Amino acid sequence: MLSDRLAPGRRDAARRGGKRRGRLVAAAATAWLVFVVLHLLLSGRFWLWLVPDLVPPLVYLAVPLLLVAALPLTRGRARLWCAGATAVAFALGAGQSGLDPAALRAGGEPPPPGSIRLVSWNTEYWDQDDDPERFYGLLKARNADVYVLQEYLNWVDGTPRRVDEQARLRREFPGYHIAVQGELVTLSRFPIVSTVPVGPARSLGPRPPWDSAFALGKVLRTDLRIGPSIVSLYNVHIPTQYMLDENPFASRFYTALRGRAAARQAQFRGLEEDLAGNHRPVVVAGDFNSTGAMGEMRGLFDRLSSADRAGDSLMPTSWPADGPALWRLDWIFTASLVVHDYRLLDPRGMSDHRMQEMRLSMKGGGGA
Repeated sequence: MLSDRLAPGRRDAARRGGKRRGRLVAAAATAWLVFVVLHLLLSGRFWLWLVPDLVPPLVYLAVPLLLVAALPLTRGRARLWCAGATAVAFALGAGQSGLDPAALRAGGEPPPPGSIRLVSWNTEYWDQDDDPERFYGLLKARNADVYVLQEYLNWVDGTPRRVDEQARLRREFPGYHIAVQGELVTLSRFPIVSTVPVGPARSLGPRPPWDSAFALGKVLRTDLRIGPSIVSLYNVHIPTQYMLDENPFASRFYTALRGRAAARQAQFRGLEEDLAGNHRPVVVAGDFNSTGAMGEMRGLFDRLSSADRAGDSLMPTSWPADGPALWRLDWIFTASLVVHDYRLLDPRGMSDHRMQEMRLSMKGGGGA
């Protein structure tokens, strides 16, 4: 008799608990939909959104899947609302996830004889903490026609320091042409017919101090003569928006964040302006410190083709290299060229960025 009298109370408690769980799921679905909409509206347009932009792009797939799994906790109108909000958030956010459906295809066209091998890599302070023989051995093993390298520097006591290894580069890569700007170095088997200042680097003089070149010269454009054609190659290292040792609860964090946002925008704007006036075939490669979900990248995706369309990874990621790699920060874009394959390679512990490698050729057939 006592258990019979308690049963309705238990049922009421279970019903109330179910309603609470349903409301929590509905609130989560609503919050996620609001987040996705705000992201699409604010990313690349409002400096403070650089903080939410740090989330791994995979969350744009993972969160809707979790919400779908939680749907059985809801009832009636709450279930309809959760399902609708989740579906809309998924439709809006799936393109931000880094998923590359092109990888399901067979990849690019087979490379013709003479196709060009290009390697792009953020070296993480050159060979500062590595055995130089292993470092140069890793580079030379790729046997690339063109190397697009970032962080040609050392980092000592929180300060960037110039390195000068051009003599060794000439020994290790005989016959290559070399261009250097600040922390950027480009090596090419093809003649460099000109270098063109891009963006903030236009304010640098012909022989600027290294510190100035490091601060402003984040895009190095070299025009290469490849057969009868001139190809413009852009070596890019967009400034980071956040340093891991910074305290987000201090006011100076937001002052620094706003300054970095302005520096990033200036580099992106300068790059896009130069591309708009350049009608040659182009390659834009490097460390963008930006995922495909970040609004600053929209202009490049609108104008150029991402090389990973010729890759075989459904979710290509490049950082941190020692994994789990959740972010894609390194990119290669092209225009008026044929990309045959694209890979992200293990840097063998010598960088926190994976190495990018692709093979390409000129449109109309043939390589160099």
